[in-house]
Amino acid sequence: MRISEKNWGLLLMTVMLAILLVSQPVLAAKKSKLESLRFWTAPDHTRLVLGITSAVEHKVFALNNPPRLVLDIKNIAFDTKLPKFPASHKVLSLMRQAPRNKKDLRIVLDLKTQVKVKSFQLKPNSDYGHRLVIDLYPAAIKSSSLPVVIKQAANISKNKKWIVAVDAGHGGEDPGAKGHRGTREKVVVLSIAKKLAVLINRQPNMEAYLVRSGDYYIGLRKRMEKARKAKADLFVSIHADAFKDQRARGSSVYVLSNRGASSEAARWLANSENSADLVGGVSLDDKDDVLASVLLDLSQNATEDASARVAGEVLKNLKGVGHMHKKQVQRAGFMVLKSPDIPSILVETAFISNRSEEAKLRRPSHQLKIAKAILKGVKSYFSTQYSPASPVVRHAKSRYKIKKGDTLSAIAKRYRVSLSSLKKVNSLRSSRIRIGQVIRIPS
Repeated sequence: MRISEKNWGLLLMTVMLAILLVSQPVLAAKKSKLESLRFWTAPDHTRLVLGITSAVEHKVFALNNPPRLVLDIKNIAFDTKLPKFPASHKVLSLMRQAPRNKKDLRIVLDLKTQVKVKSFQLKPNSDYGHRLVIDLYPAAIKSSSLPVVIKQAANISKNKKWIVAVDAGHGGEDPGAKGHRGTREKVVVLSIAKKLAVLINRQPNMEAYLVRSGDYYIGLRKRMEKARKAKADLFVSIHADAFKDQRARGSSVYVLSNRGASSEAARWLANSENSADLVGGVSLDDKDDVLASVLLDLSQNATEDASARVAGEVLKNLKGVGHMHKKQVQRAGFMVLKSPDIPSILVETAFISNRSEEAKLRRPSHQLKIAKAILKGVKSYFSTQYSPASPVVRHAKSRYKIKKGDTLSAIAKRYRVSLSSLKKVNSLRSSRIRIGQVIRIPS
């Protein structure tokens, strides 16, 4: 029988439709793979990171007697090794896995204590593919009971010490920049931070608080929050970043700029550092309180003045350690510097992308030189400040003579009084002051 041209067209369309209908279930049934399992232990929580080949549906729930956590993931195949937890781990003891319903996966975590769980997925970036993140918080832990690492015995009955929050950049799932020899920024800066903390704690009037004490990730805003809870008088963030030009070298010191970066390198570094939250991953359910504190005072006049002074002192002392990338304090919009009430600086110790500087950063002796230079700058800054107020009784001079570089807001910050009360007691209608003017300080 002869088939007409019209019938040939109908037959061809029917065959193509049949092929599509047959192939569609095959596409839908394509499984994701679980390719890696990593865990990071922080003082207040443990993070599990599951490397997966595509986004997945998942469910997490807890079981009691004994305490366990169950993670069910749909349409995925297990293709990696299970991690082993040290016997000393405070939360986890064992992880098990088994296929479920022939196409799904069930992972069971044997726990040592009840936990609160947060889970979220992260999209691929330059360092990682798709990730499913599980954060485990011991149920009994309270924010006020979190350990303060590397602090000497408290001595606040009469003479409170200056508290310096030392922040080692990156950590955990966020390795930071990488040198030619494989040197990780997160490792180098933590080593420098620990050396600086030891040096600070040797000072009779200073005390160190390590924001990050091990290899785990902390969100950028969380770092500010931790410094505030530690009642820090100064925040020092330590980095060793990379630049697209491998010839870039030298140290830099940064303070916050809300008006744009002061150089191309500053722009590049700020964009790199601020994207760390996308690498390490953050959940969005705890931002309101922190964001409110960040927006508390957008002008930050007193804090900016103090930040610039301490940055200048640290920069001056770093010049004796090696080459300076910039001879002046740099400004950039680093998220980690946006605390409204704590003077904050960021130190780029060197460019890890430069071969010779990477070699120096690997040496403990050079790390100690950097730490000593930062300490000298911090000491110089604190020497110009009045002793920090006791938590019980505040001492303040009744009068103060205005010096060159003073601002009324900075004086208010120094004596821990409000700007409005300082104006009121001196019958000032504005914040304008002159050198040699004597003002009264309210108690």
